[in-house]
Amino acid sequence: MAKAKKKDEPIILITNDDGISSPGIRALVESVTGLGKIVVVAPDKPQSGMGHAITIGHPLRMHPVHLFEGIDAYQCSGTPVDCVKLAVDKVLHRKPDICLSGVNHGPNHSINVIYSGTMSAALEASIESIPSVGFSLLDYSIEADFTGSKKYARLLVEHLLNKAYDKHLCLNVNIPAVPESLLKGLKVCKQAYAKYEEEFDERHDPHGKKYYWLTGDFINFDKGKDTDVWALKNNYISVVPVQFDLTHYVLKEKLEKYLIIK
Repeated sequence: MAKAKKKDEPIILITNDDGISSPGIRALVESVTGLGKIVVVAPDKPQSGMGHAITIGHPLRMHPVHLFEGIDAYQCSGTPVDCVKLAVDKVLHRKPDICLSGVNHGPNHSINVIYSGTMSAALEASIESIPSVGFSLLDYSIEADFTGSKKYARLLVEHLLNKAYDKHLCLNVNIPAVPESLLKGLKVCKQAYAKYEEEFDERHDPHGKKYYWLTGDFINFDKGKDTDVWALKNNYISVVPVQFDLTHYVLKEKLEKYLIIK
């Protein structure tokens, strides 16, 4: 009797925006080791706040690095989105089964998803019909504890690899900065309406020339208990499904009825 053909090992692409040397990406690699063939393509330096920027007008460089034992890894001179594009076209020569971005040092809940290089990399994968997840830990420290992040990242990725979700699936996952024992599990929720009330602190350099430093306070305008901000404050890991289609469908229907200009 012929033996059943072994299922092909899934390919897991990992990237981030904090740079290939960050503790967060190492934690993410470790969390999914053994679930498939891991390939890392990440920026050679921090790229936080780059959003969905791509490199135009300058050459991109990519070099193999030996940072993760037994894993093919490359550092790229470009943005997180550049990394995903290059990985698919020049490293893998095919679409991976899933793309993971992070673990980011710092939150990407609420409005942060718009500015985040971590989430833009995940959304780029989603655009290319690659299911993706962006992970962020609410701790900026280089010595952040990723124990809980690693546990739940593995559980979530295992689930996604064994379920047939839409090929454009993209999840924004944020983890509270509390000990693993205090985490209450995953909570699927919506993006809160919360943002920074910003101002620019005007300063002077040693030569007397002005420069500006962006500052601000985070304000949550959404008091609902179904948001990512609420979930994180209550020690849940927030899971927000996001998409690259920015169409406001409710407003579209209204405009189709009332915006008649000839």
